[in-house]
Amino acid sequence: MSVEKETEINNNKVQILKCWDDMVPVKFKVINDEESTNGEKFESCTDSSWIKKGEKFNEEKLRERIVPWLSTLFKAEHLSLLIGSGLTNAVCSIAKSSIPSWQNIKFDNISKEIEDKIEKEAEKSAGKSGRGKANLEDRIWVVNELIRGMEIYYGLDNDELKILKNSLAEVLQKLAELILNTEMNFRTSEDVLNKNISLNYLVNFLMSFASRPGTKERLHIFTTNYDRFIELGADIAGLRLIDRFIGTLSPIFRSSRLEIDMHYNPPGIRGEPRYLEGVAYFTKLHGSLDWFNINRTIHRIPIPFGAKSIQPYLDAISIDDNQSDTIKQLMIYPNAAKDRETAEYPYVELFRDFAASICRPNTTLVTYGYSFGDEHINRIIEDMLTIPSTHLIIISRDDSTGRIMSLYDRLGRKQQITILIGDQLADLQLLVDNYLPKSAIDFTTFKLDELIKKILITNSNNIKDNVTSGNDIKIEQDEDKNEGEK
Repeated sequence: MSVEKETEINNNKVQILKCWDDMVPVKFKVINDEESTNGEKFESCTDSSWIKKGEKFNEEKLRERIVPWLSTLFKAEHLSLLIGSGLTNAVCSIAKSSIPSWQNIKFDNISKEIEDKIEKEAEKSAGKSGRGKANLEDRIWVVNELIRGMEIYYGLDNDELKILKNSLAEVLQKLAELILNTEMNFRTSEDVLNKNISLNYLVNFLMSFASRPGTKERLHIFTTNYDRFIELGADIAGLRLIDRFIGTLSPIFRSSRLEIDMHYNPPGIRGEPRYLEGVAYFTKLHGSLDWFNINRTIHRIPIPFGAKSIQPYLDAISIDDNQSDTIKQLMIYPNAAKDRETAEYPYVELFRDFAASICRPNTTLVTYGYSFGDEHINRIIEDMLTIPSTHLIIISRDDSTGRIMSLYDRLGRKQQITILIGDQLADLQLLVDNYLPKSAIDFTTFKLDELIKKILITNSNNIKDNVTSGNDIKIEQDEDKNEGEK
């Protein structure tokens, strides 16, 4: 593919769809009103089994392709949802609330020589992971590695080491405040109408996946986000999230709490309990804004959504007077993108849950807003696709880095991958309104179809019986007539 075509795709001028029996991804673009003859919105850029190159069509044709296909895949025995930062960006975009940038967070008070070495190693780390340009997460990982090396070489009593530790603590503090500011900007947004609209779409998005029949396993939600927008949507929707934290005042992360679920006993019915509706498993793969390591135990503390500052909560749990050590108790680990950190507690448990959830037969994994920039996650997804009955659904607003299509081409398991890329396919509002199956409605429709079929079969049998009875009466009448003539 030419560079111009790649640039056009990455700028969302071309949408990419691969589902159903498509042998190759179908590309199409949005057309102007002047180019439309009968209200069409899109024009195909490639030939396929259902559309010819240059043919114009509208969203109804897309719905005919996407909705039945997704509805079928969502009914798999095991369903998992992997959410990246794209969901937070989409919700805040609808609410017209700002998201502070990480670009301004720097490591201060360190020498120019060390800063250059950190940047060089961060660029190397980003290149290996396929992210291209280094970001704050790469720099934090390098600084952690550097601190560990300096502790081994110099010991703990070194001025340069102390400066680097304090600088890391300041960066983590700024990062935590930035995440909290994203929540606060949303919570305090004066555009109440759009904020309520965004919450409605967030709820409908989550419930499209979580509304599972009682005979199917629970939905597993995984996220790489540190913020609590998923938890906010679940609270509004009345969706109970089951994670590894147990407790009321200060829930504690437990490795032993596996396969916990919620059931109820229907009144007047004896036997096995039934699944309680509105329940899903929940795992935050890279930690959370409200997780803290206190005395080698991971606690979740009640920080309100969109609190003005995290400092009062840090002071409340502080076990010493050293602010640098206290902030490092906060369990938001951008450096978890490296294998060494994922092998440490509690990430070993979280990624074990992820692998156990998706690497089994008859599984569907849906990714939304995930850019495939974490190799440790990508490796597990690749392992999942070695099982023939598994399926991967990728929904992304863009593929600016080219990682999604590169992964698709490299894996070679194209029958097991569905792709929806573009602002006309993955936009949260358009996705919920047009393409995501409404699980509760679909279940009702399914039962209604069964009932209609039963009625039609019964009526058909009655008609056959009536026809047979009518023939018998006619035969008897003919016999009586013949006897009379004789």
